[in-house]
Amino acid sequence: MLVGCTMALCSVSLIGRAAYVQLVNSDFYQKEGDARFMREIAIPTSRGMITDRNGEPVAVSSPVESVWCDPKELMKNPDRFPELAQALGEPLDSLTRRVSQKADREFMYLKRRINPDAARAIVARHVPGVYAQREYKRFYPQGEAMAHILGFTNIDDRGQEGLELAFDDWLRGKPGLKKVIRDQAGHIVENIDLVRAAQPGNDLTLSIDRRIQYLATRELRNAVEENQAAGGSVVILDVATGEVIAMANLPTFNPNAADLGRPDAHRNRAVTDLVEPGSTMKPLTVSTALAAGVVTANTLIDTNPGYMALRGGFTIRDVPRNNGVLTVGGVITRSSNIGAAKIVEKVPDQTFYDTVRAFGYGSKPHSGFPGEATGTVPSPGSPGWYGTTKTTMSYGYGLNVSPLQIARAYATIGNGGQLVTPTFVKGMRNENAVQVVPAEVARQVIAMMETVVTQGGAKDAAIPGYHVAGKTGTARIAAGGSYASGHYTALFAGLVPATHPRYVMVTVIRDPQAGKYYGGLVSAPVFHNVMEGTLRLMDVPPDDIDSWLAMQARDEARRAAQAPRRAPATLAALPRPLPAPIQAETEAALPRSLE
Repeated sequence: MLVGCTMALCSVSLIGRAAYVQLVNSDFYQKEGDARFMREIAIPTSRGMITDRNGEPVAVSSPVESVWCDPKELMKNPDRFPELAQALGEPLDSLTRRVSQKADREFMYLKRRINPDAARAIVARHVPGVYAQREYKRFYPQGEAMAHILGFTNIDDRGQEGLELAFDDWLRGKPGLKKVIRDQAGHIVENIDLVRAAQPGNDLTLSIDRRIQYLATRELRNAVEENQAAGGSVVILDVATGEVIAMANLPTFNPNAADLGRPDAHRNRAVTDLVEPGSTMKPLTVSTALAAGVVTANTLIDTNPGYMALRGGFTIRDVPRNNGVLTVGGVITRSSNIGAAKIVEKVPDQTFYDTVRAFGYGSKPHSGFPGEATGTVPSPGSPGWYGTTKTTMSYGYGLNVSPLQIARAYATIGNGGQLVTPTFVKGMRNENAVQVVPAEVARQVIAMMETVVTQGGAKDAAIPGYHVAGKTGTARIAAGGSYASGHYTALFAGLVPATHPRYVMVTVIRDPQAGKYYGGLVSAPVFHNVMEGTLRLMDVPPDDIDSWLAMQARDEARRAAQAPRRAPATLAALPRPLPAPIQAETEAALPRSLE
């Protein structure tokens, strides 16, 4: 009876305990059981694709695998470490040290974003606690050519530079989540539930044309190497929409490489770095004076005797020494510093400052690119505004702008005086345009800039069949509170076709050291080479048929003259003598204290 009662009590206790576990407190024990076998696993998703304006991919995500381990489980099998180290291609002591340092954790990456076949080969060795998971890796088909525009992502596929950073939220997507049951070996036994579906990132269509981008990068590289320059930048904008068609920088980097090189090579210098604009400032000075009504296109400006003393003992000069009496248009043609200084004397300080700011200098271009430079434009009455500030600003010294800001200002002139807002996204256009100067003033200034190419120092920028308007610039490079001797920035900004501007291009070559440093000799040829190809690629019809036909006739006559005899060459078949050297553009004579 005693034994029977004892057994009965034990049975009742077991039944009661079972009822408590399964009925009363079932949620707790179910949770504890699930915690040992049920897991929530992230479902990786791909980053959105970036394409150029024609739909060609310039940034894509490729599926890869990452090998990971459970350090607790792996540490129970130290005899498998040599085999795993060999499979990973990692020294044994390094692998042992890494796993030992995280022995109290349940997750650690062993090797990330590798070829799926290589990952499967590692997992196939069946080392306890070693697994693989799907991830995505960014690939850039254009490599160095679009590195500064696109930027790159980090190992977690997050944008770090460029448009990858600017549009990271749009491109990134949202990983999914699913519940699974794993066995003791970590293998998935059953898929229980889809908690959240993966949402791929959104695609992004850029305004960039990869063909023109490649052309700009190639010609910029040729110019930098030929002139032994420290670097350079090219910006091409659509005048009507502000869309960035191409933007190239040197030095550059390869975003596909494991080693991205020096961090300073990652900067998009066309957006983030500042230069003094030099003589490219003069069309803005003339536009301001024409809009203010203080001069007309035919107003005579006496630049005699070729130099002018300013307050404070400063003297500015023209090259050649004396341009004599010039019209306002002649000031731009001959790039006269004295002419620009005398024109700006007629403009009130505040009017000049306000118009320069209205062109976009001294404010961000609002292109959406991270790290845009604001630039510096001294304001009247501020500590940086001296008695000679307005004068030196008139020919491009005393203020700092980015190449993108110069392109924006020239696009504004080409757009009939309406301010253009740059954008890297196709179809994104700012409809609230601001009229900076009257359309008639813009038309007059474009006509003046045409003479720089036909008569002035930018003959190398001419494109057969097209009217080209542009302006050269040469600025001394400031360093350590003074201007470094023998170090210059060569610039050229141009509009084409001049009769109805479609594109603006700005070329900046930094510190050329091969003997030439004028903008007309160093930067203007880059404009010619890039824009000649761009106009053909974009099917822009010629607006100067006469020059086109004349060039065709000359080429035909030359071929006809050379056809009868091939050898030996006669005097008539010899190449024509080279044209006379392009007349050097004017350059500011800096204060003696800065030379």
